[in-house]
Amino acid sequence: MRRRAFIAGLGWAAAAWPLAARAQRAAGTRRIGMLSLGAEDDSVVQRFVAVLRESLAKLGWIEGGNTRIDLRFGADDPNRLQSHAKELVGLDPDVIVTFSAAATLAAKRQTQTIPIIFVNVGDPVNQGIVKSLARPDGNATGFTNLFPSIAGKCVELLKEAVPAVSRVALIFNPEIYIFEDYLAEIEKAAASVVNAIRTPVRNTAEIERAVDAFAAEPNGALILVPPPLSFSNRQLVLRLAVQHKLPAISPLRFFAAEGGLMSYGPNYDDFYRGASSYVDRVLRGANVSDLPVQFPTKFQLVVNLKSAKAIGLTIPEWFVLRADEVIE
Repeated sequence: MRRRAFIAGLGWAAAAWPLAARAQRAAGTRRIGMLSLGAEDDSVVQRFVAVLRESLAKLGWIEGGNTRIDLRFGADDPNRLQSHAKELVGLDPDVIVTFSAAATLAAKRQTQTIPIIFVNVGDPVNQGIVKSLARPDGNATGFTNLFPSIAGKCVELLKEAVPAVSRVALIFNPEIYIFEDYLAEIEKAAASVVNAIRTPVRNTAEIERAVDAFAAEPNGALILVPPPLSFSNRQLVLRLAVQHKLPAISPLRFFAAEGGLMSYGPNYDDFYRGASSYVDRVLRGANVSDLPVQFPTKFQLVVNLKSAKAIGLTIPEWFVLRADEVIE
């Protein structure tokens, strides 16, 4: 009996250790893990990390002072992402911030106790990340970036800006978690006006073959479906879009800034500022299950006139006047 009680006591102590370790750190340095699907050298990922760091600092969490931040990058490799998730959980952080559904799912496979604050997750309920948007009822909550209902807006905007468009290629990486409802909503919106063609691409060779083949017929356009391709692959798509005179749109603002024709979607910096506020609340004792999943409330249309000129396109003046931001 004593031996069984001793073993049971060891089991309890092992299970309680992470909680005890975090409690012990409460008065000193707090540890924040960050897990990104993207690559460390991707300028967009760097921007999001910078916004998060700056926002945390404004809330009093100073890296190198009372806070340590451990960053891991998946570089669009699911296996590497899972390995990094395991490594981060092994560091026993007080909270983990995940960038994308793929990163969030990787982290949740490794822990059901460490709080996870996610950003850029399309549908956290259908993806099995939370049970409820109002009360997540688990160890994860955060900020969703997509409404399925706005997915069709990309099709609508393309047709308004370029009425001749009759075909759209939906560009995405099938090896990364894809928000199926988002794809379906684009196809539904496109059904009466354009032919939407799912175009899965995994690497540069597949991108070149797919875009070249698509461009062989006239009146085409490209829609880049989240999560975003890697920086180098985005740049390749943009070069091919110019080469084949293809208008291209994405829900991600940085795509237009990098050279795409248009973007329509939320301000992603706001998500990371919001994530920092949730991290702050968790570090001060809030329960993740009491923090509801947040939705975007503002959407911005960005038009890149330099890109329009590069593909020989004239955007109607009335359309340009509707834009929240114009890149010239």
